[in-house]
Amino acid sequence: MSSFTILVVEDEDAIRGMLMMVLEQAGFFPIAAIDAEDAQKTLDENPPDLVLLDWMLPGISGAEWARRLKKEPIYREIPIILLTARGEEEDKVRGLEIGADDYMTKPFSPKELVARIRAVLRRSGKIQGQAQINLGDLMLDTEQHRLSIGDKQLEVSPTEFRLMHFFMTHPNKVYTRTQLLDQVWGRSVYIEERTIDVHIRRLRKILEEYGREDLVQTVRGFGYRFSLTD
Repeated sequence: MSSFTILVVEDEDAIRGMLMMVLEQAGFFPIAAIDAEDAQKTLDENPPDLVLLDWMLPGISGAEWARRLKKEPIYREIPIILLTARGEEEDKVRGLEIGADDYMTKPFSPKELVARIRAVLRRSGKIQGQAQINLGDLMLDTEQHRLSIGDKQLEVSPTEFRLMHFFMTHPNKVYTRTQLLDQVWGRSVYIEERTIDVHIRRLRKILEEYGREDLVQTVRGFGYRFSLTD
């Protein structure tokens, strides 16, 4: 794990110091930033493998900065874990909708934090197995991390890419939200089932731009299915 650089964006000295210590002890290489402006400079100079981002920052909030990053092609592939004292469900959904890969509510244990970071890094890493998957005019390339419809490349997040990878390798089968969470996120990470709905909506919105939102189908009372036919 020593090869992974983690950008820690936290304005409170005590919490930032604790996070740096925990990450160093876990074998990561942490870099500290006190606000979004400081973090942006660090990001430009030394892109990290993951950003550990406090929601409430002075100036530009962590949530707003994360939203901006996910709109930039050069940065959108960097995983983000939001840290916040806000535990309401709608806040968690908002965090996921702006592109965060995970969400942790303070206070949390150092052990859980490290486990979440490793899980997100594992999920956003290179996908092993078949390098290229073709279904109709869809092409998913795991080595170049590309998803295309015909000659048009789709801009998807690492989570959406993993979801499409699972769907394209398991077409025409219906999966419950729990099954999708286990297969795409892993059983070792606790994520609410509504997370699936958020990512499905985002994926459909992207596919809709190419007239292919029908690829991901809702099976009422059960879950979701990926199919090239209605």
